Amino acid sequence: MAMTRDAFVTAEPPLRASLGTGARENRSGPAGIWTLTGEALAASDVDGPATVLVPTEGVRLVAVDLPLPTRAKRLAALPFAIEEMIAEPIDAVHLALGAELSPRRYLVGIVGHDQMAQWIARIEDAGLDHAALVPDALALPVPGEGEWAIEPGETRALVRGGDGTGFAVSPPLLRTAWEAAGRPRAICYGAALPGDMVDAADVLPLDALGRRLLAPALDLRQGPYAPKRRSTASFGKALATIAAVGVLAHVAIATADTVALRGIADAREAETRELVAARLHGAALPADDPAGAVADLLPSPGASGGANAYLAASARVTAALAPLGPQVAARSMRLEGGSLIVDLDATDPALADRARAALREAGVAATVASVDGGVRITSPAA
Repeated sequence: MAMTRDAFVTAEPPLRASLGTGARENRSGPAGIWTLTGEALAASDVDGPATVLVPTEGVRLVAVDLPLPTRAKRLAALPFAIEEMIAEPIDAVHLALGAELSPRRYLVGIVGHDQMAQWIARIEDAGLDHAALVPDALALPVPGEGEWAIEPGETRALVRGGDGTGFAVSPPLLRTAWEAAGRPRAICYGAALPGDMVDAADVLPLDALGRRLLAPALDLRQGPYAPKRRSTASFGKALATIAAVGVLAHVAIATADTVALRGIADAREAETRELVAARLHGAALPADDPAGAVADLLPSPGASGGANAYLAASARVTAALAPLGPQVAARSMRLEGGSLIVDLDATDPALADRARAALREAGVAATVASVDGGVRITSPAA
């Protein structure tokens, strides 16, 4: 039975404590497992990593074949792999890549950006902006192949299939969905199944939520919705660090005059020296004026005598390309004939079109062409 995200079912309020009543605190906020319902955010288990269970009705869970060697390449290919599975425009949904369910087959969560924004706003208001967001059906154990794990409730039932995906359904529709799926063997948790499904079911107790969610199969907090404390350096930040190496040196040396920050200054200067040596094949900075030496290494200003043309142009281009994600790798950047030329490594044949669209969206004048093993971007430096 094909389940759609349009069939919303009101979440069943758990009989638990509300936020702030006895929750265990840590340095980044409340820990434990929390449940987000239509009415409240409630504590469900004080043990386990900070996790918020969200209604599976708002998420479509699918299994997708992604026979690619790295996570970065799988993320790049994901929009093309699922575009035939959804009716919405691809830019209207958030895609989250989960655990590998079987060789080269992965769990994927599809949820509208509006829904994600609502959930993030609610958990931030509650001081849980550090928590993972996990569809509540994924709190059930994965049954055997061709089986269903079911947790019945008064107003909704959670189902997890043997393929690792799951969904939520209202109790009157549970039997219909079960029959449409070929009456799979049902493993029931917490309560007996209704009607003639009882004879086909085992009834088992559930482990504590905290134990079941130590390593959830899917966390929706990815990409633009990742917690700030987990964010990593993006492609644009990495290139900006290299282009602004002179600024780093100036900051390091200026802070050296403050005794309390002397250690930090020395460390930053050492990092600058290592970066220059790595990028310039072993070149060493003089001991007396490393900042001046680094400034001399940077490209000279344009003919107008304004700010450094290389830094300005590289900042424009890297900022425009940042939405393409950390999987984009720069092979080289240089000024040539009044233009900034950026060569990108690429195995994705669609990268040139994606880069062209990103530059156009950011209002950056540039030409994009495919070259051997990559993509070349040429943008006026002025």
